Amino acid sequence: MEQKFMTIDHIPVEIEGEKNILGVIRKRGIDLPTFCYYSELSIYGACRMCMVEDEERGSLMAACSTPPKAGMKILTNTPRLRKYRKNILELLLANHCRDCTTCSKSGHCRLQELAHRFGVKEVRFPTDYNQSPKDTSSYSIVRDPSKCILCGDCVRMCSEVQNIGVIDFAFRGSHMHISTAFDKPIGETECVGCGQCAAVCPTGAITIKSDRDRLRSDLNNPKKKVVVQIAPAVRVGIGHAFGRPEGENVMGKIVAALHYMGFKEVYDTVVGADLTVMEEAAEFVERVEKDENLPLFTSCCPAWVKHAENRYPQLMKNISTTKSPMQIFAPIIKEYYKDDEERQDREP
Repeated sequence: MEQKFMTIDHIPVEIEGEKNILGVIRKRGIDLPTFCYYSELSIYGACRMCMVEDEERGSLMAACSTPPKAGMKILTNTPRLRKYRKNILELLLANHCRDCTTCSKSGHCRLQELAHRFGVKEVRFPTDYNQSPKDTSSYSIVRDPSKCILCGDCVRMCSEVQNIGVIDFAFRGSHMHISTAFDKPIGETECVGCGQCAAVCPTGAITIKSDRDRLRSDLNNPKKKVVVQIAPAVRVGIGHAFGRPEGENVMGKIVAALHYMGFKEVYDTVVGADLTVMEEAAEFVERVEKDENLPLFTSCCPAWVKHAENRYPQLMKNISTTKSPMQIFAPIIKEYYKDDEERQDREP
């Protein structure tokens, strides 16, 4: 098979089936900035941060939406491109609430990261951003329109990957914003609370709802015995977040940290998972014996069940009534400590 090459910053790079120039550039080891590009989502090409320069023609093109061709000579870091990207960042910041110190995404915000990277020390344009109030109607996410940069990542994730489609672009031009149907609070829509929109949002426009303040209040209440249960994935996921070797089990460190924070007891949700399996097996046997409501579907994901309720109500009779491991284990823990609670209530 004939090999095909293109030049990235004067270095030949082989084209091996990449769908766009961005893939070839990243294979070359260059961190080309993007806001709206995710390989599992459709190409949107809105942010224009990934613009590159054709060395021969001098034209600019979006690397995410341009297919690679043999013989191309691409430049990724010219003075022209750096100025272009800095201008884009300034325009985004001018239309963005810049209360970064109080933003839950501070330190993990892609816009903040790139503003530092490209040396944006001031914004020359007047500030004019959407000052709509936060939408806290959902039990799992918070929407803050003042932080939205219209990258469309949340829209495409909701419609293309999750197939829910409760948010989309509304209006045009300077009035464009992300909205639900008829601008309803997201908690009143068919949102299933999966949180995938928050996972791809590069700023603080959509974030996971936090119960941190309530938890701290409970931990500081001497009349409350606060316990915690840990799901199996957490023991590895937290280690990864703190830079531990891939796959390392940090359960011991988690338990020590939770006790230090003030939790009285720490439990493993694996116990609840065993109980869930036993309950589901008993339910399955009962349905087989009665030959009714088969097949039996099971899921420990509330978002999955919520999606079935919204879109496929005819399948609800086939979904297991067994609760998730966390829901099963929680009342057992509460029942176990009931005597302690009653004794504390009697103490002066």
